[in-house]
Amino acid sequence: MGRLGEAFRRIGSETAYRLGYHDQEIAPKLMTLFKRPHAGRPFRHRVAPMPYFQRQMKPILNSLALLLITVAVSVANDKTVIRVGHFPNVTHAQGLVAHYLSRQGKGWFEARLGPDVEIQWFTFNAGPSAMEAIFAKSIELTYVGPGPALNAYAKSQTEEIRVIAGAANGGAALVIQPDENLKVPADFKGKKIATPQLGNTQDIACRAWLTSGGLRITQLGGDAQVLPTDNPDQLSLFQQKKIDAAWTVEPWVSRLENEAVGKVLVEEPDSATTVLVSSVKFLNEKRDLAKKFWQAHKELTDWILKNPEEAQKIVKSELLAETRSDMSAELIAHAWKRIIFTSEIPRASVQAFVANSQKAGFMKTAPDLARLFETP
Repeated sequence: MGRLGEAFRRIGSETAYRLGYHDQEIAPKLMTLFKRPHAGRPFRHRVAPMPYFQRQMKPILNSLALLLITVAVSVANDKTVIRVGHFPNVTHAQGLVAHYLSRQGKGWFEARLGPDVEIQWFTFNAGPSAMEAIFAKSIELTYVGPGPALNAYAKSQTEEIRVIAGAANGGAALVIQPDENLKVPADFKGKKIATPQLGNTQDIACRAWLTSGGLRITQLGGDAQVLPTDNPDQLSLFQQKKIDAAWTVEPWVSRLENEAVGKVLVEEPDSATTVLVSSVKFLNEKRDLAKKFWQAHKELTDWILKNPEEAQKIVKSELLAETRSDMSAELIAHAWKRIIFTSEIPRASVQAFVANSQKAGFMKTAPDLARLFETP
């Protein structure tokens, strides 16, 4: 049973990978199959009594067969797979809407790229992780903040990534505790400020803002502590008053306001929050598909602008699927007001991020941006 069990595990793993997600219902069943009913240890030479075995095998094999058929059809069709990343943030509305439609079998990009193309979606908490996935060739495209995109561009000696479109401006803010008397950077001396991830767009903006006010900020400390913290954890830490502030992005800005009585101190409404990035490899090898994806992204952005209420409903549903947190329609609408969705490449904003990255110590010299922007 050991070799058979291992074979099924490999099949299940490969199936989940090819489908681009891990089935939350089937995975526990597969674990049950290869364990004794009560002992919690793998089978070796014994088998369960026939009635128990039959009861357990039938739904598991039915589910596994369905997954294997799906994979077999995908292989038989020899589809081109395009792997795309995004974050569970309202500022990534294009990714959220398209991911939701893919789940429903009504894929926005699939319909426009053709029947021979399969879109697989991957979610990340923040930009540096998405950029590492580009470097590892695990994804071809991703929605990401301009800060990590710029840092990845410089890190790869301008060879690995290109910004092919804008996605959203605004939607990020510095939120402080309601009882804190914090107004300017100097007031944050000795304070703790959470950001989504080291080197992400909000992290860079926070460090640059504090530095511009005369504080000495390092990656490990300095005059104030900037603490990279996942967005959901920021909320709980803020509620427990274990942090003094958070520089984050929607919907977490609105959640900090509504659920923790946070006060917004700094906003940058004209600053780019999200861009669409492609790997150079994908642009060079699949330029026709890259152009179709770029065009579909522009059309999706226009649709979101023209249909905000329907888009908000979809974003709400997809955030629930990805975060297991049911955010209210009022919260999404509140967050929406801070965001400007656009497909225009934010050249001026990215240039400002160069200065911020240098202030924050993530970039010693400004890279030549001539090759960063590219329209397929």
